[in-house]
Formats: sequence, structure tokens, C-alpha cells
Amino acid sequence: MARRIADVPPYLFAELDRRKAAVVARGVDVIPLGIGDPDLPTPAPVVEALEVAARDPANHRYPDYEGSAAFRRAAAQYMTSRFGVDLNPAAPPDGEVLALIGAKEGLAHLVWAMVDPGDVVLCPDPGYPVYATHTRFCGGEPYLLPLLPERGFLPDLDAVPEQVARRAKILFLNYPNNPTGATADLVFWERALDFCRRHDILLAHDNAYAEIGYDGYRAPSVLQLPGARDVAVEFHSLSKPFNMTGWRVGFCCGNARAVAALGVVKNNTDSGVFGAVQQAAIVALGLDRRHLEERLEVYRRRRDLMVSALRSAGISAPSPRATIYLWCPVPEGETAAGFSGRLLEESGVFVTPGTGYGRHGEGFFRISLTCADARLEEAARRIGLLALG
Repeated sequence: MARRIADVPPYLFAELDRRKAAVVARGVDVIPLGIGDPDLPTPAPVVEALEVAARDPANHRYPDYEGSAAFRRAAAQYMTSRFGVDLNPAAPPDGEVLALIGAKEGLAHLVWAMVDPGDVVLCPDPGYPVYATHTRFCGGEPYLLPLLPERGFLPDLDAVPEQVARRAKILFLNYPNNPTGATADLVFWERALDFCRRHDILLAHDNAYAEIGYDGYRAPSVLQLPGARDVAVEFHSLSKPFNMTGWRVGFCCGNARAVAALGVVKNNTDSGVFGAVQQAAIVALGLDRRHLEERLEVYRRRRDLMVSALRSAGISAPSPRATIYLWCPVPEGETAAGFSGRLLEESGVFVTPGTGYGRHGEGFFRISLTCADARLEEAARRIGLLALG
């Protein structure tokens, strides 16, 4: 086994799945609130488009590595209609849009495209584990940016030491944020862009939850800001907004040089997104917004239900404006791992300990709103019984 494998801790969600499976094997009724995997179906027009496209022999051959011209145009059109951002959908090296086998794959491969051994990558903590893990895989050094509740879970970029900033190649940011549910406004993005310009750092915005907002909130794109494409790329996923987690399709857009570099890694690693999936994704990107609003109403109702139930149980649950998660403090005197473990073993409720996302996740656990209402109500009842002793 390579040293890079031995030095990396087990992947959070794979480890959690193993723990859950062991409890289920004992006959326990486990309510799974750990992983953000939407339980609602993919919109019917998207499924129908796949069925037609899968029968087309043209899609039975290798797809274009960078994504089909039609998919790149659809992604660019989505960015224009949603954010007012005009992108060049041409193929690399001049193009500003690249198809991905899901945003996770693109985020991981961006590190390999931009980072040499010994380089620094600025990673939020708590944060999506892929950022820091692939930095370590390729010999880079993650520098962790604490996301603290007193700062609204936004990083303090002014606190990054100058000698660290000089060695940094990528700044990963993710708003709306997983796991905290925090949001960032354009003032924050202006500051982040200025920081990256001053230090010659690529800003990589993981915008996977751009379409999951409530109470009138709609997340921005960093690419909306003047000059952002000089230093920034943005990652979009169809997984959460269109309930397509298993389809594995998304795109990277923005700075053409970074997009092209990512494309070089992908050309030498994978063979692109199945053509039929791309054609279905084009339909998804062009759907009338009512399809999304119907799903958002389900998540909003679940959010309100769960927040109310948890507060009644004595847990200070927040009411986030975005994402499909609640980032909740553990009961006083408990640790994240200890409370989450007890909850699974004693109550059959499966949540994610905050420390799975980094050491600054201590004191929190994450709930995913991807269960039916009745199951969420039962989970809240069980959590309350355990929390209140």
C-alpha cells in the first residue's frame, strides 16, 4: 500500500456507513440522517430524456472528454440566466466550462492540476473532506481555516500568515456551506477575491448548494463580481437541486487556464460523462423553476419541523437559510463523536459528528433533511429523549 493511502484517515461517509450497517444488522430501526442523499425522485422530464438518449447508439461510444458542446452551452446558459454570468462554452484551452463526473470528482482533480508537493492549500474547517484529503494525496499541505460560530462560519482570511499565503495555490470556499448551512454575501466574496489577487491564489468555490435556499434567499455566484474570472473557478453539481446524486454530473466554470488545467488531468484519468446523462442534464438545467420550488418547499417544511422539535427537546437548533442540513450543538458536556455514537447505539438515529469535517466541528452534529416527515419527527423524539436523559 502506498504511504499516501496509509496516511489518510478513513473516508468519513464510508466509515459511517459501516457503523450504521452494524447497528442495522442487530435489528435496530435506524433512521438515517447522516448523508445528504435526497430521498425525492429525479424530475420526470429528466428521467424521460435519459430513457430516450440511452437508446441512441451515438451515446454508446466514448463521449467528448470536456463534455459535449450542447452540455457546455446549457451550463453556460444556466449561469447566464441564474447569475447573469456570461461564459465561453468553447472547448479548452479557451473555453470556460468543463463537464464533470460530479462536482466531487472535479474538486479532487483540481488539486492535482494546480498543486505541487510542498504547496499549501487553504481549506475550511469544518469542511468537505475532499479538499484536504486530495491535498495530502498529491503531497500538498492543507492549511486549515477555522469556521467559527461567532464569525457566522466565515473564515478570517486576514488571519492567514503572510508566509502561508505566499505558498498557497488554492483557496477552497463553499457557500451555502456544508456542513454548517452558513451563507456568504457579495461583500465577503469581494474580500475573498481581493485576498486571492494579492497572493496569486486560485479561488475555488464549491457552489453545490446554490439552488437550496429558503425564505426568499438565493445564493450568489462568485463569478458575478467584476474580474472574478481572473482568479476564480466555480463548481456546480446537479446532485442536490435536481435529486441526481447517483447520476454523477456537474461542471466547473470560470478562469479558462484553470479549467484547461483541470481538463488535462481529466483527459488522462477518465473518459468523460456518459452522453445520455449529459443529454438528460441539459433538460435538468433548463427546467422551469417550479420543479425546484416544489422540492424546496418540502425541505423548508422539514427544516421547520425538525428545528421546532429539537428546540422543544432542549437542543439549540438553528434555522438555516440554505442547504439541506442542520448544524446543531451537542448537549452540554458531550463530545461530537460521543453524542453521535450514543445516538446511533441507544436511539437508532444516525447523524454525522461534527469532527468528521475537521477539528473545529467539535461540539456539533449534522442532520440531513433527506427523510420523510414522519421519520424526522420520530428522530427528533428519540434525540430529545437521549439529550434530556
